Amino acid sequence: MYAAVVHALGQQPRYESVAEPAPAAGEVVVEVLAAALYPLVRSFASGGHYTGGDALPLVPGFDGVGRTTAGELVYIPGLEPPHGTMAERVAVPAAALMPVPEGLDPVAVAAAMNPASAAWIALRERARLLRGETVLVLGATGNAGRAAIQLALDQGAGAVVAAGRDERALRAATELGAHRTVVLGGPDEEVAAAFGAAAAGADIVLDYLWDRPAELALDGILRHRADLTRTLRWVQVGSAAGADMTLPSAWLRKADVSVFGSGLGSISGARRNAALRDLLERLPDLAPTTEAVAVPMAEVEAAWASPVRSGARLVFVPAGGDTEAFGPWEALKGREAV
Repeated sequence: MYAAVVHALGQQPRYESVAEPAPAAGEVVVEVLAAALYPLVRSFASGGHYTGGDALPLVPGFDGVGRTTAGELVYIPGLEPPHGTMAERVAVPAAALMPVPEGLDPVAVAAAMNPASAAWIALRERARLLRGETVLVLGATGNAGRAAIQLALDQGAGAVVAAGRDERALRAATELGAHRTVVLGGPDEEVAAAFGAAAAGADIVLDYLWDRPAELALDGILRHRADLTRTLRWVQVGSAAGADMTLPSAWLRKADVSVFGSGLGSISGARRNAALRDLLERLPDLAPTTEAVAVPMAEVEAAWASPVRSGARLVFVPAGGDTEAFGPWEALKGREAV
């Protein structure tokens, strides 16, 4: 069979022949129909993820959609290299497979599940969103941020505040239902004041950025918060703006602030899988917030290095897979990185 194979950490995978999977006890072989490329997958392939290793060669791909030998369409959660999902077939623990609701396309599901699950688990398992609460999405213009807006409203948030650098993308966030927006530009004092005006009453912050935007958001919220004893639940999900931030100790003493992380190590596998099953059941009722761009697996090396427009996600499909209905992959070729 064929797979995408990484031979050196940080290098692009190559499409080549590999051995068929050898299932262990309790595992079954699943035909992979769609596997998405996103930052977590790249991080594992580069050796830079905090839970990853350095075993080589490796097949990238963290999750995907496949078909069992019985013909059932299933979601494949959480396969970690060296045995990832960017292969024609994979061995998966039978108990981990999750049925995909009828009527959903494998490519669309593969594109949606990672950004949606990042938001879903942060909201449900870490922040424990209550109906009527206000949620600030810090980094609302990316795939996960847009999904967070939609899912927060779906789960009963009373108001959502969207923060990001791209004003055009923030307008799209408003179309998704965000009640207020904060533009991350201009002098620090102005940005902090904007957070104070828009999100001083926030109950939850879903933080995909960290670094300076997080500093300004927390400073602005605490300076303008009417009741500092009202708990602010800060859920750290990603670090697109930088890995470190300055957190003055006084900020944690002057107000009731609880800081959580939401990632692969923050909840048990059983809780994570239960949350994913719940999310799959909700997918048919949610409008897609991520554009799926289907790419033949044979073109993995070129696609891996190609830029993709904001809001899109590359999804690798096997030979003969459907690449017609999911975005113009050909139009992406040859574009300069931005």
